[in-house]
Amino acid sequence: MKDTPEQICEVIITAGTAEWLATFTRELVEHRLAACGQNIASIRSIYRWQGAIEDEGEARVALHTRLSLVPAIVALADKEHPYEVPCVIALPVVAGNPRYIEWVLAETASD
Repeated sequence: MKDTPEQICEVIITAGTAEWLATFTRELVEHRLAACGQNIASIRSIYRWQGAIEDEGEARVALHTRLSLVPAIVALADKEHPYEVPCVIALPVVAGNPRYIEWVLAETASD
């Protein structure tokens, strides 16, 4: 039976401040939970929270990582994120530059 290659994904996280999110992104990269994080310092989020429509400025990061590391990222966000319910979602990477995918795998922790 042929080994199935490790899947990578993009993990999106939002936060109220760009500085907090940049610090958190650096922590994830340092701990090899993500190969990189592409931070966007200013986005506008419109959402329903506790019965009210909110319209707030936020920051956003797109992390490139292994699918198998998503539970550890979620756990760390639950522990450290200032939000009661932080947005942490993983999107599949269905194809890409094979050398980039190899780099993501090389820069992240294996199981």
